[in-house]
Amino acid sequence: MARPGQRQGRSRRTAPRNERRVRGGDDVMSVIARAVREVEAAAERGRVTPAVRTRFQVVALLLREERERVQADESVSTASRAEQLKRLDGIATTLARTAVRDSGLLALLSEDAVVSTTARSMKREMLAAHGIEPAPEEEPPPPAPAVFSAAPQRRVVPQSVISRQLANPFLAPDFSAAPPPQARPRRLVGWELLDPLLNSFERAGGGDAACMPLPVPSSSRAAGGRELMPHQAQVVAAAAAGHRTFLLADEPGLGKTAQALLAAEAADAYPLLVVVPSVVKTNWAREAGIWTPHRAATVIHGNGETIDGFADIVVVNYEVLDRHVGWFGDFGFRGMVVDEAHFIKNKTSQRSQHVLELSDRIRSRFPRPLLMALTGTPLINDIDDFLAIWQFLGWIDESKPLGDLMNVLEDTGLTPADPGFYPAARRCVIDQGIVRRRKVDVAADIPARRIADLPVELDDKAGRSIRAAEQELARRLVKRYQSALAARESADVVEEIDVDLVRKVARWELKDATASATGENVFSMMRRIGQAKAGPAADYAAQLARSAGKVVFFAKHVDVMDAAEESFSRQGIGFSSIRGDQTPSARQKQIDAFVNDPDVAVAVCSLTAAGVGLNLQVASNIVLAELSWTDAEQTQAIDRSHRIGQTEPVTAWRIIAAQTLDSRIAELIDSKAGLAARALDGSDEEMSSSADVQHEALVALLTDALSASS
Repeated sequence: MARPGQRQGRSRRTAPRNERRVRGGDDVMSVIARAVREVEAAAERGRVTPAVRTRFQVVALLLREERERVQADESVSTASRAEQLKRLDGIATTLARTAVRDSGLLALLSEDAVVSTTARSMKREMLAAHGIEPAPEEEPPPPAPAVFSAAPQRRVVPQSVISRQLANPFLAPDFSAAPPPQARPRRLVGWELLDPLLNSFERAGGGDAACMPLPVPSSSRAAGGRELMPHQAQVVAAAAAGHRTFLLADEPGLGKTAQALLAAEAADAYPLLVVVPSVVKTNWAREAGIWTPHRAATVIHGNGETIDGFADIVVVNYEVLDRHVGWFGDFGFRGMVVDEAHFIKNKTSQRSQHVLELSDRIRSRFPRPLLMALTGTPLINDIDDFLAIWQFLGWIDESKPLGDLMNVLEDTGLTPADPGFYPAARRCVIDQGIVRRRKVDVAADIPARRIADLPVELDDKAGRSIRAAEQELARRLVKRYQSALAARESADVVEEIDVDLVRKVARWELKDATASATGENVFSMMRRIGQAKAGPAADYAAQLARSAGKVVFFAKHVDVMDAAEESFSRQGIGFSSIRGDQTPSARQKQIDAFVNDPDVAVAVCSLTAAGVGLNLQVASNIVLAELSWTDAEQTQAIDRSHRIGQTEPVTAWRIIAAQTLDSRIAELIDSKAGLAARALDGSDEEMSSSADVQHEALVALLTDALSASS
């Protein structure tokens, strides 16, 4: 992400055919091959650093440009061109395998990924070091006070926004209020503090506080006479008392949308910008109409031709944020809400950069804006998921705590060398605005929920095919393990299973699976299992619908949803379909049909598209036809029904294919559920490794195969 004052731009697709080569024609190819090996080696050694990411992106740029040059070069023969393209494909495969180690690297492979000044400079230096003078590039414009990474050609300014600016000069935002001075580190200067702050959450023990102190509300009634639950009214009261930054991490289903809207009202944080996933834009507008009916809300679709430029609440989805960041920065927002804030955990992604840059702009222009990050699952895989959210809230920057957080850390009188620093530091961060309540503590009237595994035996043909594929995968892993063992220089006989080597072999296999679209691997196997389970899962959902009422059916893949819907049609079961490729109005029509139409018994939902932001309390039975890769995604799906307004106990029926990899994945998902419990809730539950479930599944598969053959 760009630092303030640093200009970023997009990659220019200028083919480097004008480069003056001092050496042979393969020079650029050699530069790319050498650089990709260096990046791969660095990634294998451990954590991917910013410098490694920059070099990775440079390699991707050079690779793309060299491919264009080779394809356009008419001076070479067809055979020579094919040979060069084959070499480039090999390098591209290595690059893709390296990207598996860090999700942030995948975003850099995109053709429209932001290219920093540092990356451009490194690219020129790499070419110059090998005697290649790069083609001249147009220099980026000089630094401007405001920095946004979206491509200028995609920027839009809706006509209604221009009308607002022209209609009344008194509507122009007042930027005269200077931001408060930043903290000046004294005793803690020179200390690395971000890792200790993260460690303070990993070290949390049973009974440790998980929520900032909240005031007792004077009233629990909102505009229009609607009644708030006590835990909701507490956040509104905190905003009314002057608190301005919140990581609202209540468990899903506790009404975070209402809390955010009413906190903005209490703080007079208008105009208010709300950034949300596309699937919940319509729901946010509806909720604004319910909780703050006297405040006009507008939703941005595409280029924003239909928005109301005079509205108090502007709702935009992550996917079109890049088109609007320009006028957003000058609009004068006094508050910003980021819904499903775990979407910004990867700080190298463009949506994260846009969100962080807008937060910087708002904080630079107003002393105390309202900033709220809403997510019931702030930790998906790793404690590092906190960092982007903390940065959005202005608690930290790329390298250190800021402002109030640095001041209170100073006031503790402790350093990371002191044992007492960690509980004190955790308390300091929480007091900045972490609000975490569990349903069991604040909403006892919400009935309990449970997850029930329902093993199913696959039919003979599908079952045999899947088990044969799993055995073939196990044999391939064993072969790789034995080959690696035989290639060791040491002549020592290994009698026990080498656990470290098992994990390496599993990692190699996962890299190959991600880089290649062909061949049987853990991903294709789980998809085949999902397809095989579609029929039994749909049959069970139909049985539940007939006997117990409405059912929510979740699947990950479109073909599984298609198969389930065909089964419901054959059985005469009415259903609605909620998918990621629907327009907001079409999606809302499907939701309304499920909620209001007694003849619509099943909602067939995409696990990724419908797993957030929907209110489906009308159903108390959920069928999970396919497994997620994370406990957080599974929990989000279940909490579409297990939320405020639910009157019956909720049961999530997890369909598990017996005697297959499916059961291993289910166990691994459950084992990772302790992350948020320990870091956020102060639970004594052990926090599991942040390693991917896919990797752990391969480790288990190989270990079992080796044990069986010994």
